[in-house]
Amino acid sequence: MSRFFPLRVLLMLVFAFLPLSKAAAANADRFQFNHDIQVQPDERVGDVTCLNCSIYVRGQVSGDVTVINGNIVGEQGSMVGGDIIAIHGNVRAESGSQVGGDLTAIAGTARRDAQATVGGDVTSMGGGGWVLLIFLVPFAILGGIVALIIWLIQRSRRPAQVPAYTLHRN
Repeated sequence: MSRFFPLRVLLMLVFAFLPLSKAAAANADRFQFNHDIQVQPDERVGDVTCLNCSIYVRGQVSGDVTVINGNIVGEQGSMVGGDIIAIHGNVRAESGSQVGGDLTAIAGTARRDAQATVGGDVTSMGGGGWVLLIFLVPFAILGGIVALIIWLIQRSRRPAQVPAYTLHRN
């Protein structure tokens, strides 16, 4: 075995994975909290997620675009390969934009211009009641189950009381 064998193996691995790392960097995912995301016309990204902020797409997104408590705007010439989802926010697909999946707004409105292309469904569940229904009702049911379990445990720990009429009489 050659003394340079480990070096050769290392170089082969580096050259084998170098194209993959460049492809991953070209389609990197983006996440922001409290700061708007803008995908420029010359950018290509993967999934885009934003909490408490808005997303403005002018370029290409190969994955999904998701916002909680914010808006999504697909501007002219934008392309989104996956779904666009806004919870407690609005979605707008302007003229010339393309969406491969669904366009969904929960507790907000979904608007699509006539020249915008959407491959899936356009769904708008306006009003804040949907947020209560989706998030708070399951917690209320879970709380009821926990309260029932606690009540059953406390009930099983109490000593059984014998009614007075079952005592012996002489």
